[in-house]
Amino acid sequence: QVQLVESGGGLVQAGGSLRLSCAASGRTFSRYAMAWFRQAPGKEREFVAAISWSGGTTDYADSVKGRFTISRDNAESTLFLQMNSLKPEDTAVYYCAAGAPRARLSGSRGAYDYWGQGTQVTVSS
Repeated sequence: QVQLVESGGGLVQAGGSLRLSCAASGRTFSRYAMAWFRQAPGKEREFVAAISWSGGTTDYADSVKGRFTISRDNAESTLFLQMNSLKPEDTAVYYCAAGAPRARLSGSRGAYDYWGQGTQVTVSS
């Protein structure tokens, strides 16, 4: 069992930046592939970014490539999402997720077993 708690969300103007954190507890954090998803009102939860257990491999949704950076600190059991050049369409609740390592990073919700409660990100125009 892994417990995940997100923080760092808030209100920011378009073009601004935010850094989300996800603190993990329970089983060894470094054993898991990690990901960020987001869900806007009235929409399905969508993949944002993923990172391998070692941090050596990352993957991003096309909509955030070049603007967002996923990283992790296994010593501190923490996952990060640096979000730059934010747009109003980035407004959503952001969730971190943990899943068993696979041969390739997955953007599928079904590949992740543990989820945080989410943190709200609102980008004003």
